[in-house]
Amino acid sequence: MGRYATNTSVSVEKSRAEVESILTRYGARRFGYMVAEDSAAIGFVVNGVALRFVVPLPDQSDNEFWVTPERRRRRTRDAALREWEQACRQRWRALVLVVKAKLEAVDVGILTFEEAFLAHFVLPDGKTVAESVAPQIAQIAEGRTPPLLPDFGGTR
Repeated sequence: MGRYATNTSVSVEKSRAEVESILTRYGARRFGYMVAEDSAAIGFVVNGVALRFVVPLPDQSDNEFWVTPERRRRRTRDAALREWEQACRQRWRALVLVVKAKLEAVDVGILTFEEAFLAHFVLPDGKTVAESVAPQIAQIAEGRTPPLLPDFGGTR
């Protein structure tokens, strides 16, 4: 399966503005974003709950941008930069798709807002629910399954 929006011409800025517009239409307030070398993040508040999405950005030095896939020829710096910018645009379009899909699912009753966005709720410690719970899920996957019933202190 090919990547969504691989050949998009929509700029990162336009996609970011579209995400903000969609979220605002569904009741989001206090919208912000941040960009770092390896990721971008959007944050917003809905009904008093802070949420955050992080978009991993590609590494500009990755060979996929510097070497052509067909003949493995080295690209110029400008060509590599264009390929990297295209990959960034693709990721932002994917974010637009995710946000739209989640909000549409909430709107038609497939999911509740909490079901659709729970992983992105920001907890008091600044981590999202997903960031807090993911290590525990990894432990379960390694076979360290927690007890199914609580320990009430008694022995049987």
